[in-house]
Amino acid sequence: MRLLWVKVGGLWPLDAGGRLRSFHIVRELSRRHSLTVLTTHGPQDDPQAAAAQLPACRVVSFPHAAPKQGSPQFARALARSWLSPLPVDLWRWQVAGLREAAARQIQEGHTELCVADFLSAVPNLPAGRRPVVLFQHNVEHVIWRRLAGLERKPWRRALLEIEWRKLRRFEAAACATAAHTVAVSEADRSALAVLAPRSHISAIPTGVDTAYFHANGARPRPAGLVFSGSMDWYPNEDAMLHFIDAILPLVRRQVPEVEVTVVGRRPGAGFRARAEAARVKVTGTVEDVRPFVDEAAVYVVPLRIGGGTRLKIFEALSMGKAVVSTGIGAEGLPLVEGRHFLRADDPASFAGAVVSLLADPARRNTLGAAGRRLVEERFSWSQVAQEFESRLMEVIPCA
Repeated sequence: MRLLWVKVGGLWPLDAGGRLRSFHIVRELSRRHSLTVLTTHGPQDDPQAAAAQLPACRVVSFPHAAPKQGSPQFARALARSWLSPLPVDLWRWQVAGLREAAARQIQEGHTELCVADFLSAVPNLPAGRRPVVLFQHNVEHVIWRRLAGLERKPWRRALLEIEWRKLRRFEAAACATAAHTVAVSEADRSALAVLAPRSHISAIPTGVDTAYFHANGARPRPAGLVFSGSMDWYPNEDAMLHFIDAILPLVRRQVPEVEVTVVGRRPGAGFRARAEAARVKVTGTVEDVRPFVDEAAVYVVPLRIGGGTRLKIFEALSMGKAVVSTGIGAEGLPLVEGRHFLRADDPASFAGAVVSLLADPARRNTLGAAGRRLVEERFSWSQVAQEFESRLMEVIPCA
């Protein structure tokens, strides 16, 4: 097949769940198909890095810095998006140069099938020229609906209510228009099927590089907790602010010596200040997340907002870590509560689960070993890419 893969927000470095999933699938597909990747890079990214990591692909990257929530630029984008059918979360990811390149690629006959990687890619594809497979890492409007549900300021909640409904309309239309939509869990597939009942929607599992993510045999800190994730993604920041404010004080009542490390790119100054006041270590961007995960006794995922599936949990399980997560944190993953992780959805039960595991190394080892077996047996990236490829072949059966 001759594929055009469009993803705004970059593919490299592998410091975010969406980048990880997309990169590994693209790399596997490029072994058997001709791929052109159109993407973007921010001011701090190397525009040549993705191409160097994907030598079998033609990679073209365009400079683009999407306005961040809370910035004056975001406020302007929000105001301008009100005159458009696009919600602000998609408006801010429109890239004129990328859209022109996609149209040119299609017009010149180099493409049989387009992959819109995330909903934000859709506004950057010319309509109706080639069949499109929509790769939905999340049910996007659900994230914004959950944001609205947690917002305490009435004026902000009102804005979020408008945005998630606008996003839901666009998401439904995108699924209805696509030749096929690929979700990343059965839960997401079901939600999208309700949203766009006449659409062709299927699900693939989440994967993990089990050769890369494995324990190195180091002895974990007996009272060490770790969270990893892109800290410029609001659901991750919200999760750890909630942990710092509502859960950590309960843990410290029973385990005063507990140590918490937050690993992930671009934490904001406000978050850093809150974490420092709570004696929580924040690393910022790191070359390798594994040493930080390896030295912790328990991996925590206190997410209250999210969609899709969390690759961070599979990475922790692949490293043999005991995991405590909310239901939203583990949403969409084929995990058995009590066998592969401990679920806790309120501060008291989350703190209790963490304390119980800190006090019970044998229980931690049992959970970690079960998680490692699960990902080894069922969730390598080559298996995931083969499933994705089969969905593409359903759209272009003679390729």
